[in-house]
Amino acid sequence: MTQVQKRSLAILVPVFNEAESISGFARGMASVLDDLWRRDVELVPRLVFVDDGSRDGTVEVITKTVWPVDVQVIVLSRNFGKEAAMTAGLARLVDDAVVIMDIDLQDPPELIHEMVRAWSNGAKVVLGRRVDRSDDGIIKRISAHCFYRLHNSISNIHIPYNVGDFRLMDRKVIDVVNQLPENRRFMKGLFAWVGFEPVYLNYKRRSRDAGVSKFTTWRLWRLAIEGITSFSEVPLVVWSYLGGLIALSSFVYASVIVVRTLLFGLDVPGYASQITIILFLGGIQLLGIGVLGEYIGRVYSEVKRRPPFVISDEIHISAQGSDDEV
Repeated sequence: MTQVQKRSLAILVPVFNEAESISGFARGMASVLDDLWRRDVELVPRLVFVDDGSRDGTVEVITKTVWPVDVQVIVLSRNFGKEAAMTAGLARLVDDAVVIMDIDLQDPPELIHEMVRAWSNGAKVVLGRRVDRSDDGIIKRISAHCFYRLHNSISNIHIPYNVGDFRLMDRKVIDVVNQLPENRRFMKGLFAWVGFEPVYLNYKRRSRDAGVSKFTTWRLWRLAIEGITSFSEVPLVVWSYLGGLIALSSFVYASVIVVRTLLFGLDVPGYASQITIILFLGGIQLLGIGVLGEYIGRVYSEVKRRPPFVISDEIHISAQGSDDEV
């Protein structure tokens, strides 16, 4: 009898100071992982945690928890950020496919079954799309809507609206993502850049199971700036047009002053109008320099070629809780 070759599915979970969320995640995932075993005997699921420099004992809680599948814990040497943590996890995977999800269970684990089914039917990318974000705050919903609209209107790379990191990717897609050389990585944009026709699965976003989000307003703002500057040159190009418009307006205004002076005599210049124009142009120049600084900062960071992450430890935990460290 020909032996059927099993496929491996990694569930990649970046974590940062999530010790209090692990027990709830283990309970929420238990039935899903068990069903994956039972529904598809050719599939071997496992969990891969990437600890992004936690300081609350997250790794210790993971290693002491009883898991129904094998677990791999990749420990980074410090907090590099979620994008770097996902990069580290993808770089270390040897599985046939990966599902990326957060530990807060806002993205329903039950959807993994449908993702695997779509993958088995030939899909290389399966995206979870949030059709109801009523559990998110109104400011977060509005800012997310504005970001997607702005990014997709000025970039050649279209990021699917209301699609986060919750997705399944085939081994072929993982390999392409791992080949991308940049160190500062906006993963949603990179996932969209590699292409492959996605399959969308709609779901309602839940309330967070435990703990609090580690993404502050400032970090979300910086992530949005990172996404725009990574995949669009419009913020640079627009200053050429704005400078041309201001120069043209200045020429027209100067012409009006010359003609008026020749016809009606010399005007006494107004102090208030001069100060207003000077401050306006000064603000425009500083804003343009700031935009240039964002892009130059990215170039400066890239040319140093520092790795996006450093792995300090890697732990393998066998199913049912016995563990061995390598």
